[in-house]
Amino acid sequence: MPDFVFERACMPPVAGVDEAGRGPWAGPVVAAAIILPADGLDPSLLTRLDDSKKLKKGVREDLLAALEPVADIGVGVATPTEIDDINILQATMLAMQRAVDGLSEMPVSVLVDGNRAPAIAAEVTTIVKGDALSLSIAAASIVAKVTRDRMMAKLAAQYPGYGWERNAGYGTKEHKAALDRLGVTPAHRQSFAPIRAIATRYR
Repeated sequence: MPDFVFERACMPPVAGVDEAGRGPWAGPVVAAAIILPADGLDPSLLTRLDDSKKLKKGVREDLLAALEPVADIGVGVATPTEIDDINILQATMLAMQRAVDGLSEMPVSVLVDGNRAPAIAAEVTTIVKGDALSLSIAAASIVAKVTRDRMMAKLAAQYPGYGWERNAGYGTKEHKAALDRLGVTPAHRQSFAPIRAIATRYR
């Protein structure tokens, strides 16, 4: 379970940063930055925070609702067009920068999930599998995942038939069948090989 060991080793304020949506064929990549209060957090909230991938949708939604009143949260988005223009890695770094910029207070220290550090004017520590180790990163992973899922549900209404409200833009059988049937949308990542191959067929 994640804890505050990494946070306690850093100069405060400390922000955790994580992203959601590097792998899907459609939609944006979304990053979140969060500064948890140094004290006063409900212990029951802390014990429930974990890597968003390990939590059910309803639990993630409840945790975000509990975090919003007590934490400083920033969200950053990189669009499919930006992903195509600068590649998914650089778009992820850009979304993380935007998430930190969205905080009301600039952190002195930033804990980032993974092994790549975005260009942020703070002391950045990267932590592989950080969402399972750091409470701040775990909280950021929940914010990013819930926010992106909501965005994909809105895109699903705009571009029906692909099942994005269920598959979040990942390359599922449902999504692939819809691409074969309906073609590529502006919300798809044109630089991703499966989308590029299908788009070529429709030219």
